[in-house]
Amino acid sequence: MDAEKMDENEWRYHGEGNKSLVVSHRKCCIVLRFLKFSPNRSKTPEEIFHHLQNIVHFGKHIMKQFFGEKYVHYGEVVHLSLDFVRQLCLKIQSERPESRCDKDMDALSGYAMCLPNLTRLHFPEHRPILCVEIKPKCGFLPFSSHVSQEIKHKVCRYCMHQHLKVAKGKWKRLSKYCPLDLFSGNKQRMHFALRSLLQEAQNNLKIFKNGELIYGCKDNEDSLSDLNELAHHLKPFFFPSNGLVSGPHCTRTILKELIHVITVTLLSSTDDCKAGDVKTVPTSQGRSYCEASAFTKELIRNGKNKMETSGLPRDCLLYKTLQVQMLDLLDIEGIYPLHNRVEQYLEEFPEERSALEIDGPYNESFYEKLLDLSAEDDGTVEYALRKVFFKNLEKSHSPIFIINLSF
Repeated sequence: MDAEKMDENEWRYHGEGNKSLVVSHRKCCIVLRFLKFSPNRSKTPEEIFHHLQNIVHFGKHIMKQFFGEKYVHYGEVVHLSLDFVRQLCLKIQSERPESRCDKDMDALSGYAMCLPNLTRLHFPEHRPILCVEIKPKCGFLPFSSHVSQEIKHKVCRYCMHQHLKVAKGKWKRLSKYCPLDLFSGNKQRMHFALRSLLQEAQNNLKIFKNGELIYGCKDNEDSLSDLNELAHHLKPFFFPSNGLVSGPHCTRTILKELIHVITVTLLSSTDDCKAGDVKTVPTSQGRSYCEASAFTKELIRNGKNKMETSGLPRDCLLYKTLQVQMLDLLDIEGIYPLHNRVEQYLEEFPEERSALEIDGPYNESFYEKLLDLSAEDDGTVEYALRKVFFKNLEKSHSPIFIINLSF
């Protein structure tokens, strides 16, 4: 990629979140990820470079250790022409959702991250390519003794937030999706969870065909959620064996096949991954189902009070994701006092920030420190930092499952 010869017309708006904005190249399978800031931001180009480099190093040296080389794409930091970045910023502004425009794309530093575009496979596209993107969210209920509200031991964070977001108008309808169903390992519950995502995708499910979004939310208001239209797109991949070419039965058959393929993929074996060796609290210490789950409620209505949990294969991606999530042993109520301890220490001794490696380097040595899962608080700032980093690991680096299919 020649930074001096880049043309903004070769790039298009791909999507954005709260902290970054992504554009994709029209021909090459790459994306650029830019940071976003409030209009009154005061970060220097050097600070932005350091921030992006830390993201790369965290993926390369920390997340890769948990998930394996094949499942983490950490990219690289690139320096771009400021003229190109400013022209690109102007070009895509009209495509940005209004709800995301409270922050601006960084057009002043010239730095961005270059990553592979996982919505397209990296070989000549001589056949249709389907990409399914899932944000699974947290798959367990907190078991920490620091939790003060009993409801948090019974209802997962995602289901509680559903009610909050609908009440605030972010979403029009409640989703029946519950992460604990997806992470249960029980195929009936997993199928229900994936079907619920298809029925109410929100921002937790997107489906791309040859790099184009064909199903899921573009923003809070614009949703491509016609299941019949989705089934039409999926016919080259899942043409029903009974020969039906249209109608509701055809749609149900195709979506059922899609759900089956996703389930098999999520339960399939992975390799080159250390997460299975991480010592953590077993899932049996916490409740394995969420009382707000629509699946759970349906069982109770049918007079079945016992929830079947098959468990996850230890070498599958879901299991390893859950292991990393469960490194957060304290919940936010246990973490918050430790966060305050770190903040107070840095106010008194700001020169110690570098020695404590708060801003990196995130390398193999840092990874080894993270693996110290000692539960007893010795009152030190080092103990507090380890636990705060674990919470940031679960919150800021939540995995997104990308499933590519080509037939």
